[in-house]
Amino acid sequence: MEAAPSVVPASVVVPVFNDAEPLRSLLADLRGDSALEVVVVDGGSSDGSAAVAERGADAVVAAVRSRGGQLCAGAARASHDWLWFLHADSRVSAAALAAFQAVRGGCGWGWFDVRLSGAAWPLRVVEASMNRRAAATGIATGDQGVFVHRRLLDAVGGVPRQPLMEDVELCKRLRRIAKPRRLRESIETSSRRWERDGVARTVWGMWALRLRYSLGEDAAALAERYYPDSGADSRADDRPSAGA
Repeated sequence: MEAAPSVVPASVVVPVFNDAEPLRSLLADLRGDSALEVVVVDGGSSDGSAAVAERGADAVVAAVRSRGGQLCAGAARASHDWLWFLHADSRVSAAALAAFQAVRGGCGWGWFDVRLSGAAWPLRVVEASMNRRAAATGIATGDQGVFVHRRLLDAVGGVPRQPLMEDVELCKRLRRIAKPRRLRESIETSSRRWERDGVARTVWGMWALRLRYSLGEDAAALAERYYPDSGADSRADDRPSAGA
């Protein structure tokens, strides 16, 4: 009888800031792939996120709150060559886990299609737009679960250490050296910011950020101007990935 092919291990890096409840759900999802090492990088949470991570992750790292910096810290701690960057408010199905297993051969990078958690029809338009834009431009966002082999990540200097647009900048660098892989199995992300602020306002704000960044504005200055720290109750993933 022919032996089943071995599963290539991978490390999942999850930056968190006051994300205890969604993190608990994500960690439960990730247990569906025993070949995944989960590294949670806490940016100074006050809601028990670190305790949730201690119970459900393989490693917990403390870092200054900055999504790019937290991803760098997690990648440095990760044990495996394949890295998968997920937001704490993502939900990952068994089909998505299987799809990620299937591409972990050789060296490459890519992302998943995204599905927003809410039921309102405008959210279907937003998620379809996000998926089409990423496919057309080769630039995904953090909501889409970017994955990359460490060899490619090292070749582009690692995850950009910036508090905003780190996902856009990383994809720009990666697409110069390798063609991305789009996985059509969706991962779900919270629609809370669209529901809280309104779809039109949120989309406009994200596109304004992308435009200003493309025109050369500093990512740290953009983050400070548009998303000032609103206190201990704010969440890292409410600072958007400019994904609409």
